Amino acid sequence: MRVLVIGANACGAKTACRLKRLKPDWEVVLIDRDEEISYGACGIPYFISGDVPEETALRETSFHTVRDKAFFENAKGLVVLTKTLAQEIDRKNKVVKVKKLDTGEEETLSYDKLVIATGASPKVLPIPGKDLEGVYTISGLKAAVEIKQKIARGEVEKPLIIGAGFIGLEMTEAFSDLWGLPVTLLEYFPQVMPRILPLELAKIVENHLRERGVELILNARIKEILGKDGKVCGVKMEDGKVYEADLVLMATGIKPNSELAKKAGLLVSPLTGGIVVNERMQTSDPDIYAGGDCVEVRHLITGKKVLMPMGSLANRQGRVIANNLAGEFDTFPGTVGAFILKCFDLAIGGCGLTPEVAKFEGFSDVGHALNNQSERSHFYPGAEYAFYSLTYEKTTGRVLGFHAVGPFTDGTLARVHAISSILPFKPTVKDLIQLELAYAPPFNSALDPIHDTAHVAENQMEGRYKVLALEEFLKILESGDAEWMFVDVRHPKESEHLVKKYANYISIRYEEFRGRVNELPKNKKIVLLCSTSRRSYEIARFLSSKGFEHVFVLNGGLNYYRKWGLEF
Repeated sequence: MRVLVIGANACGAKTACRLKRLKPDWEVVLIDRDEEISYGACGIPYFISGDVPEETALRETSFHTVRDKAFFENAKGLVVLTKTLAQEIDRKNKVVKVKKLDTGEEETLSYDKLVIATGASPKVLPIPGKDLEGVYTISGLKAAVEIKQKIARGEVEKPLIIGAGFIGLEMTEAFSDLWGLPVTLLEYFPQVMPRILPLELAKIVENHLRERGVELILNARIKEILGKDGKVCGVKMEDGKVYEADLVLMATGIKPNSELAKKAGLLVSPLTGGIVVNERMQTSDPDIYAGGDCVEVRHLITGKKVLMPMGSLANRQGRVIANNLAGEFDTFPGTVGAFILKCFDLAIGGCGLTPEVAKFEGFSDVGHALNNQSERSHFYPGAEYAFYSLTYEKTTGRVLGFHAVGPFTDGTLARVHAISSILPFKPTVKDLIQLELAYAPPFNSALDPIHDTAHVAENQMEGRYKVLALEEFLKILESGDAEWMFVDVRHPKESEHLVKKYANYISIRYEEFRGRVNELPKNKKIVLLCSTSRRSYEIARFLSSKGFEHVFVLNGGLNYYRKWGLEF
């Protein structure tokens, strides 16, 4: 058998190597238009930042051998054609027309089976100035090396990044943290990581960026990229404001490289632009497989087809393709979109849907539980607070998503892993409560944050208290509506400035509440406030037993406002 694999990065390289292990006597040909192959593209921001000192480190194995053409030929037994562009697939005759980019020579390669792993390309905004010198996308190692060299030569003083998604945030840190450059970050939407992170957690990230000196502009409307003598010098907004810049990085998403497949008559989605494959990663031609960033996959929460450009998924898909080619039956069922990233001192992670996306996707009666607590036992030295969000269906209790923002430790990753591993099986809030999770004070609390976040959701579902959303709380408080009374159950010294500022804001300490309940009027809407909402919830239950009908608890607690950087 002769198998051609077009694309020699995550999915393609994994497919070729796995297949050669399963079928050592088969001829496996790996084709790529670049000379540098099989590199860790997700590590590019860390190469630019200097955390990864050399670009060759992104192409090394765990035993520090560079994965180049010679490595794949000598160590893996593959035939490797680098600097070779696959131009056309002739499915009838089962050949691929290729062009040698260094010589211009063209030839045809026959195949018994074919794998398309052509990846994706960065989106380029269709605005004036996009072709100026100094305007970049992270399109590969060459662009990354060029950017780092410019910074090292002192040619970059005012970098500007367009897009506050994964790449945008990672590159913001890369420019700012090691190189000390003042970064301007422009985001079209009203929050960072739109559709990826719940708003309440996104605000924590936004405040952290500003604390680290980043000029973050949300709801940014870009008119053009300005240039002088052919080089970028700034970005002009629709309102006329100009942000100076000597380097502009577009991090506005990706588009799948599916043109080759489309030209060959393979089924390509008109909605996502990705190559259509089944669970075995077969295209509409049973002799052609495809995987990685160029294909669409099923989202296991919505059931819809989506693009999910992640190296982790591409590697898994490569193994599935190789297994099926070798005669084993294997499937890739889909994704829940699990992710993790570092942003300065924060770990940001999640899986599934945010509340906003769940509503948009048509889930009815979406619930949203917020929790904040220390990652480790509160008494353990160095325990820091993390913030959690759980999205669920109120009617069924089905968990739709879980997201977290915490200190740069493994705590966020561990909890995302726990949820993402069971999310495909449609767990309920009750299932999360019953999860058996390992415990020791240096690692977590006896009731893990997953448990406590699920407890919040369960209490909401059972109607044990009424929830007041964070944004709604601010509006009511600032309105001065006399129908409402705000009762802070923290220590009086923590709330004295609020008591002075707002006429309908009072302080009754948690430990004193049962003896002072008669001070509260039953004809008012009462909002109970504390740092995490735990004390507030307990008092709400007590007031309910005393005949108070309009009692609310602030979703998540006042610690969220501290992390938002708000003073009110």
